[in-house]
Amino acid sequence: MSKRAGIIAFVSVIQSILFLTHFFIYKTWMFAAAANETSALWLKVTAGVLSVSFLAASLLAFRHTNPTIRTFYRIAAVWLGIVSFLFFAAGASWVIFGVARLAGVDANFHVIVEALYAAAVLSGIAGLLNAGWTRIRRITVRLENLPETWRGRTAALVSDLHLGHVRNGGFLRRIVKKVMRENPDAVFLAGDLYDGTAIDAAKAAEPLRDLRAPHGTYFVAGNHEQFGDDSRYLQAVSNAGVRVLHNEKVDADQLQIVGVPYNHAAPDEHFQRVLRQIGVDRNRASILLTHAPDRPHIAEKEGISLQVSGHTHVGQFFPWTWMARRIYRQFVYGLSRIGKMLVYTSSGAGTWGPPLRLGSSPEIVFFQFE
Repeated sequence: MSKRAGIIAFVSVIQSILFLTHFFIYKTWMFAAAANETSALWLKVTAGVLSVSFLAASLLAFRHTNPTIRTFYRIAAVWLGIVSFLFFAAGASWVIFGVARLAGVDANFHVIVEALYAAAVLSGIAGLLNAGWTRIRRITVRLENLPETWRGRTAALVSDLHLGHVRNGGFLRRIVKKVMRENPDAVFLAGDLYDGTAIDAAKAAEPLRDLRAPHGTYFVAGNHEQFGDDSRYLQAVSNAGVRVLHNEKVDADQLQIVGVPYNHAAPDEHFQRVLRQIGVDRNRASILLTHAPDRPHIAEKEGISLQVSGHTHVGQFFPWTWMARRIYRQFVYGLSRIGKMLVYTSSGAGTWGPPLRLGSSPEIVFFQFE
């Protein structure tokens, strides 16, 4: 199968899923609902248009950027998140109605649907507001062989901003201000600064010029930078004064800071070979920046003291939160340990796809070393 045919097949599958989801939501609402033919027709047409909105907006967003497309994409992305809640509300409506009938209770099906659909929409609104409220997390870490000069110092971790059609340079500027208020000694940017959609990469990265720390600001590429050629993203970040780490180590006042981009952190054998070529000194503390917490056992085996990552978003909202926890388990979020190595996985500062969070929160992390 050619690449073009593969893309067409993938798009067709996704669109079919979205159509069937909207159809299920529509038919559940219309079942036993009091509606005349005109209102039913308008509702059907509206559901049909909405079912293709996100895919259409995404295809446009990957090639073009202008105020109209950005607005269209934002609306479609928010709607996609709400549709997820509506789908489960529709399913729950049938379950509740079926249980009530089996129990001999005379339940009004449409009242159940109205209540659950209203709860779904309110959940979507709550998720939208929650996604815009960036928390500050403070984590104390104790590393073996930490240089005395680093005791009491702090480092900031920011990941997954996903600059693109939903969030742009203005969002990054606000994040930079929040970081700089804390005066960290070092700053780590753990990938997915960009969303991968059409964007003026250099302009979006300009706020990074204000992100300054005495012992450096460091960036590793995530999967969204590496959908294709990542050179324009890396050049934009570098031109803004941030050190891009590509399979290399930097000594920051005797602390080893190691960076491995997403596509070099898999599979196991390649990741292990990269770390060995970098040459981490096991007798000194080290911090590994790599986008995803996929292979911490490899980093631990190669003598890393602390791995910092992002990528998971903790799933953003149900059911993806449940799926993320099943996939990443103890490494899905927060501080954990494997052998002698600590791992911190950030939930990220931005969002991918629907700009909603429910069951997860956006964050900036500050580590204090002891």
